[in-house]
Amino acid sequence: MKALVLYGYGINCEHESKNAIEKSGGRADILHLNKVLDNPGLLEEYNMLFIPGGFSFGDDLGSGKVFANKMKFKLRDELEDFIKADKLVLGICNGFQVLVKMGLLPEPDFNQRVTLIGNDSGHYEDRWVVLKTNTKSPCVFSKGLEYLLAPVRHGEGKFIPNDDAVLEELKKNNQIVFQYTDKDGKLAGFPHNPNGSVLNIAGICDKTGRIFGMMPHPEAFNIIENCPYWIRGKVKEPMGLRIFKNAVEYLD
Repeated sequence: MKALVLYGYGINCEHESKNAIEKSGGRADILHLNKVLDNPGLLEEYNMLFIPGGFSFGDDLGSGKVFANKMKFKLRDELEDFIKADKLVLGICNGFQVLVKMGLLPEPDFNQRVTLIGNDSGHYEDRWVVLKTNTKSPCVFSKGLEYLLAPVRHGEGKFIPNDDAVLEELKKNNQIVFQYTDKDGKLAGFPHNPNGSVLNIAGICDKTGRIFGMMPHPEAFNIIENCPYWIRGKVKEPMGLRIFKNAVEYLD
C-alpha cells in the first residue's frame, strides 16, 4: 500500500491516520488538498486515497460540503480513473461526509444519494461505540471483523438516505458495513446510536467494496490503551488497525 492522506482547511486527523497505516504495514504521504488540485497527476502515484476526519471549512454549508465540491469539480476525471484502476478509497468522519456529498458513496457516479446531518442530541458527541459488522458485505476494509470498538467525535453524524429506494438498495447489496449496537450486539438508541442514524448505520461501501466510509474513528484505536475498556482485560488488540491491515493485504 502507498496511501495518499489528504489534509487542509480543518482536516485534523492526518498524522493519526498516517500512523495507523504505517503500523499496519503500509506507506503513507500526507499532502495538502491544494497540492493535489494543482497537480492531479499525483493521484497516479498512490493506490489508496484517504480523507481523514476533522472539521473542514468549519463545517460551514454542511460538514464536508466545500471540501467535496473542490474535489468533485477539479479532480473528477482523475478520481474516475483512480477508481477504475481497482484502487481503494477511504473516508473517516469528515472524510465520510466528503465522500457522500461528493457522490462517491454509495455509488461512485458523483450524484449524491445519502447525507450526514446534525446529531439528534443537538450537540457534539464524543464517546466510544460498539459496531456490528455485516459479514456479507463486499467491503475490503471490514473482512474478518464480527464487531469493532471505536470512538466517535462528531456533530453531524446522522446518516440518512435521500429516499426509501436508496435505503433498500443499500440493504439488498449489503453495502451497509457497520451498525451501532449495544454491548450485546443489538440495535439500540442513544447513546449506543450516538447520532440517530437511520437503521443505526455507521458505515457504508460501494458495490465493489473498495470505496468505504464510516463515522467512527478506527485510526484512533491504534494501541490497546487508547480504548477505555482495556483495563478490564477485555481488549486484546488495537482493533482499529484491522481496518488498515485489511487494506494492506488487499493491495499486496
